[in-house]
Amino acid sequence: QVQLVESGGGSVLAGGFLNLSCVHSVYFHGNTHIAWFRQAPGKEREGVAAIRSVGENTYYADSVKGRFTISRDIANRVVYLQMNSLKPEDTAMYYCAAVLRGDIWYKGDFLYWGQGTQVTVSS
Repeated sequence: QVQLVESGGGSVLAGGFLNLSCVHSVYFHGNTHIAWFRQAPGKEREGVAAIRSVGENTYYADSVKGRFTISRDIANRVVYLQMNSLKPEDTAMYYCAAVLRGDIWYKGDFLYWGQGTQVTVSS
């Protein structure tokens, strides 16, 4: 059974940083996506960043470009989301997702999801 476990969330002041981790229980075969999504109370889920399991391609929502960086440690089966210059509007539950079923990653049609880690940014 595939499991995704997120960690690294917390409460920070605006301008601060956090580094989220997503450990996946299996190696993913083929060239698929692993992504981070977030959902704030009362808002729709938003694709934040994605990375291909093969190669170096990364993708970002406009709202986080230049502030967030997605990376992966293939050997240890970890995907990271380094979040810098955090803003109060970044406050949300952050979820890791793997294996894209659709054709556009930010639409959120992924096969596997983690339970989420809360990020709270105060001004």
